[in-house]
Amino acid sequence: MTKGYWIGRVDVSDPEAYNQYVAANAEAFRNFGARVLVRAGQFENPEGASRSRNVVIEFPSYQAALDCYDSPEYRQARELRWPVSSGDLVIVEGYDGPQP
Repeated sequence: MTKGYWIGRVDVSDPEAYNQYVAANAEAFRNFGARVLVRAGQFENPEGASRSRNVVIEFPSYQAALDCYDSPEYRQARELRWPVSSGDLVIVEGYDGPQP
Protein backbone atom coordinates (compact mmCIF):
# COMPACT_ATOMS: atom_id res chain seq x y z
CA MET A 1 0.00 0.00 0.00
CA THR A 2 1.48 3.34 -1.00
CA LYS A 3 1.54 6.30 1.33
CA GLY A 4 -0.54 9.41 0.84
CA TYR A 5 0.61 13.02 1.07
CA TRP A 6 -0.85 16.44 1.56
CA ILE A 7 1.17 19.09 -0.22
CA GLY A 8 0.13 22.57 0.77
CA ARG A 9 1.29 26.06 -0.14
CA VAL A 10 -0.15 28.82 2.03
CA ASP A 11 -0.10 32.57 2.53
CA VAL A 12 -1.09 33.51 6.08
CA SER A 13 -2.73 36.88 6.79
CA ASP A 14 -3.08 36.48 10.57
CA PRO A 15 -0.31 34.34 12.13
CA GLU A 16 -1.84 34.31 15.63
CA ALA A 17 -5.18 33.05 14.36
CA TYR A 18 -3.39 30.56 12.06
CA ASN A 19 -1.66 29.09 15.12
CA GLN A 20 -5.14 28.17 16.43
CA TYR A 21 -5.64 26.12 13.26
CA VAL A 22 -2.25 24.42 13.74
CA ALA A 23 -3.22 23.45 17.29
CA ALA A 24 -6.67 22.28 16.19
CA ASN A 25 -5.47 20.05 13.35
CA ALA A 26 -3.29 17.95 15.68
CA GLU A 27 -6.16 15.67 16.72
CA ALA A 28 -7.12 14.79 13.15
CA PHE A 29 -3.49 14.24 12.21
CA ARG A 30 -2.97 11.90 15.19
CA ASN A 31 -6.15 9.98 14.38
CA PHE A 32 -5.03 9.30 10.81
CA GLY A 33 -1.35 8.58 11.45
CA ALA A 34 -0.05 11.79 9.87
CA ARG A 35 3.61 12.73 9.99
CA VAL A 36 4.63 16.30 9.20
CA LEU A 37 7.66 16.25 6.90
CA VAL A 38 7.75 19.95 5.99
CA ARG A 39 6.16 22.81 7.93
CA ALA A 40 7.25 26.25 6.71
CA GLY A 41 11.05 26.56 6.80
CA GLN A 42 13.52 27.99 4.37
CA PHE A 43 12.94 27.39 0.66
CA GLU A 44 13.94 28.43 -2.85
CA ASN A 45 11.45 28.79 -5.70
CA PRO A 46 13.46 28.42 -8.91
CA GLU A 47 10.39 27.92 -11.14
CA GLY A 48 6.73 28.92 -11.15
CA ALA A 49 4.70 30.69 -8.49
CA SER A 50 5.14 30.28 -4.77
CA ARG A 51 3.47 31.11 -1.50
CA SER A 52 5.11 32.09 1.77
CA ARG A 53 4.61 28.75 3.56
CA ASN A 54 5.01 25.15 2.34
CA VAL A 55 3.75 22.02 4.07
CA VAL A 56 4.15 18.30 3.29
CA ILE A 57 2.31 15.78 5.47
CA GLU A 58 2.71 12.02 5.07
CA PHE A 59 -0.07 9.52 5.81
CA PRO A 60 0.19 5.73 6.03
CA SER A 61 -2.00 5.44 2.89
CA TYR A 62 -3.63 7.56 0.21
CA GLN A 63 -7.03 6.63 1.68
CA ALA A 64 -5.97 7.82 5.15
CA ALA A 65 -4.95 11.16 3.60
CA LEU A 66 -8.38 11.52 1.97
CA ASP A 67 -10.22 10.38 5.10
CA CYS A 68 -8.34 12.85 7.29
CA TYR A 69 -9.34 15.77 5.08
CA ASP A 70 -12.99 14.71 5.21
CA SER A 71 -13.01 13.91 8.94
CA PRO A 72 -15.13 15.91 11.40
CA GLU A 73 -11.99 16.77 13.38
CA TYR A 74 -10.24 18.27 10.37
CA ARG A 75 -13.39 20.03 9.14
CA GLN A 76 -13.46 21.93 12.44
CA ALA A 77 -9.77 22.82 12.14
CA ARG A 78 -9.99 24.05 8.55
CA GLU A 79 -12.82 26.40 9.49
CA LEU A 80 -10.17 28.21 11.56
CA ARG A 81 -7.74 28.30 8.62
CA TRP A 82 -9.99 29.57 5.83
CA PRO A 83 -10.58 33.13 7.13
CA VAL A 84 -6.88 33.81 7.88
CA SER A 85 -5.06 32.24 4.95
CA SER A 86 -5.23 31.43 1.27
CA GLY A 87 -3.54 28.52 -0.33
CA ASP A 88 -3.42 25.41 -2.44
CA LEU A 89 -3.69 21.83 -1.21
CA VAL A 90 -3.24 18.66 -3.20
CA ILE A 91 -3.71 15.16 -1.81
CA VAL A 92 -1.54 12.75 -3.74
CA GLU A 93 -0.71 9.06 -3.73
CA GLY A 94 2.92 8.21 -3.11
CA TYR A 95 5.11 6.25 -5.52
CA ASP A 96 6.48 2.81 -4.69
CA GLY A 97 7.91 1.84 -8.08
CA PRO A 98 11.44 1.55 -9.42
CA GLN A 99 13.83 4.42 -8.79
CA PRO A 100 16.29 5.86 -11.30
